[in-house]
Amino acid sequence: MRFAELGLLALPFVVFIAWRLMAPSGGPPRVLVFGVTGVVAAMVIVLLILWYQETASPGASYVPAQQQGGSIVPSKVVPKQQAPR
Repeated sequence: MRFAELGLLALPFVVFIAWRLMAPSGGPPRVLVFGVTGVVAAMVIVLLILWYQETASPGASYVPAQQQGGSIVPSKVVPKQQAPR
């Protein structure tokens, strides 16, 4: 997820530098506008997919990773009534 955050942070700078290199005078070239629009649309789609994929049902509880019997039991999300006390 850090790559998406870094990409969103760097995107305005990269677009500005590309715009200044491709068109030192005048407006941005049409190719750059379409390219940026496509990249932003792809990032929005990926972020929406990740947002819906990582959601848990209402009332669910997060159980962190634990060590039991010399092995590590991975973390999980369980319904509220099954959560250990």
